Amino acid sequence: MHQSLKLAAIGLTAAALTACSGAGSSLPGPQSPVSPQSIVRSDSAMLAAGIDPARVHIMRTMDSARPDANPSNLRYFGGPIERRPHIYVIYWGFQKASADPSHEKAYLTAFLTGIGGSPWLNTDSQYYDKVGSSKFNIHNRTGQLAGTWVDASAVPTSPTDAQIQAEAAKGEAHFGYNVDGNYVVATPHLHNSAGFGSTFCAYHSPTTSGGGEISYTNLPYMTDAGGSCGENSVNPGAPGLLDGVSIVAGHEEAESQTDPKVNLNTAWYSNTLGEIGDACAWQNLADITLNGSSFAVQPLWSNKIGACALHTP
Repeated sequence: MHQSLKLAAIGLTAAALTACSGAGSSLPGPQSPVSPQSIVRSDSAMLAAGIDPARVHIMRTMDSARPDANPSNLRYFGGPIERRPHIYVIYWGFQKASADPSHEKAYLTAFLTGIGGSPWLNTDSQYYDKVGSSKFNIHNRTGQLAGTWVDASAVPTSPTDAQIQAEAAKGEAHFGYNVDGNYVVATPHLHNSAGFGSTFCAYHSPTTSGGGEISYTNLPYMTDAGGSCGENSVNPGAPGLLDGVSIVAGHEEAESQTDPKVNLNTAWYSNTLGEIGDACAWQNLADITLNGSSFAVQPLWSNKIGACALHTP
């Protein structure tokens, strides 16, 4: 999502086995994006938590996602993309086993370790930004997970967006500043932002840090939401417990790369579809294989084919 997986498009205004059907089309010229408030419904709990509908992009929950009946391609609005993506994960409060009963940390780390260079994430590589007449595409390089860190400091029971931003900035101070970085704040069991599981599953947005502006993702403890955020949506029983972790994290990472500034200086976005993940959220979910292990994901929107794609050569 332009604003974090509209899977969890927490941005109130804050990712097909082959491909969905649809005809490709040429990219029209830039235009001003509509207000995210026309795309994402407001939520009193989220507003109370300081989550501003005008600056974050959320990924909707499964029961609130609504596929667009007349999809159109993403448009370039002149903003930056992440040309050489780097992923940094702050596991906030994960120092005790009780903080991670579903073992989300190991699964998420393995997933993010493998997505760089994969055919699934290669859909992002068709998108670019411009400097003058020069175009710079997203480089789907291997090794995009650049670091993980367990921050043992206390986590609020229901972190506000400001607290998530502060933790992302703390992560930037730990890892170092990277203009192409996505600083993912993963929160532990039963320590999730208001609105999680009822309105959104995750979101991404920009914030300031000691080094400069960064893209950050609020990634709650996905299994706390159960089926609302993807549990068992691809695989039945125990194997599917963590399906939502990779579906939602993948959605947000793909959107962070193609539209890191969200609605403040949008890169790739559609007034009807949203961001690259929103267009295909909760549709044609499937497993992909990364480093010999299976992970559930959603397709991503491909302008080249004018449809959702699970694999892009």
